[in-house]
Amino acid sequence: MQRWRGLEDIPEGWGRSVVTIGSYDGVHRGHQLIIGRAVERARELSVPSVVVTFDPHPSEVVRPGSHPPLLAPHHRRAELMAELGVDALLILPFTAEFSQLSPADFIVKVLVDKLHAALVVEGPNFRFGHRAAGDVAFLAELGATYDYRVEVIELYVTGEAGGGEPFSSTLTRRLIASGDVEGAHEILGRPHRVEGVVVRGAQRGRELGFPTANVETLPHTAVPADGVYAGWLTADGERMPAAISVGTNVQFDATERTVEAYAIDRVDLDLYGLHVAVDFLSYLRGMKRFDTVDDLLAQMAEDVKKCRELTAAG
Repeated sequence: MQRWRGLEDIPEGWGRSVVTIGSYDGVHRGHQLIIGRAVERARELSVPSVVVTFDPHPSEVVRPGSHPPLLAPHHRRAELMAELGVDALLILPFTAEFSQLSPADFIVKVLVDKLHAALVVEGPNFRFGHRAAGDVAFLAELGATYDYRVEVIELYVTGEAGGGEPFSSTLTRRLIASGDVEGAHEILGRPHRVEGVVVRGAQRGRELGFPTANVETLPHTAVPADGVYAGWLTADGERMPAAISVGTNVQFDATERTVEAYAIDRVDLDLYGLHVAVDFLSYLRGMKRFDTVDDLLAQMAEDVKKCRELTAAG
């Protein structure tokens, strides 16, 4: 999959294409319907499929300080889109100047002049341009002038997550914030992932016999609620069952909120400085202070046992 940052990265002589536009944070199952349809239609038309997205999130430019927690960084979204068969990903730097583009100017500058869209595939609530004034009706209206068609895909999927609420990035963030990583898994179609570099912490886990990778998460990451989780730690391409702790270490009066993962039965790892991924499978329990260190160790042993069982089954 080709990856472009900015309109100037689009190759000279780029021909017609099928395009879909959106933040697509998380590339959840609703997003997968739209992107998958764009890929399918592109193959039918024998042209490339292009996903257009933005960095930073438009809300951060329009309403500074309102950046939502991210379900996936751009490199992860690119991986997921490549798996869906997308031919090219265009990341547009979303600046204050760019936010002033009228819907008509956006269509001409991006879809017509650069991507030569033959077809644009969107969900029914797609909005674009200055003050989000453009909608799919306007997009289709200008298609008659600029020789592209518009296909609107119903992206709503429902399940048990959120009590049957339609799947969305907003719902996914809410479930993650509450610790419902199982519900997030249903929406995403995979476990929620947190990434970052392993940094040195207080090393109390190592002293207790459960050495953990202290993950310095990427900015704006959607981190699950404080608690203990079962999941996986991936480092250097190796995916290992893990017991994961999120929160401040109340046992030792720590104040910094951390994400720490213990790769089960792996005490030989040296992960400092590595970029790792932590996938959340199941919530086990909340954080608590124990009367003694021995009580803590007994609980940690029980947590690891549960994590071993859950990851083996999941």
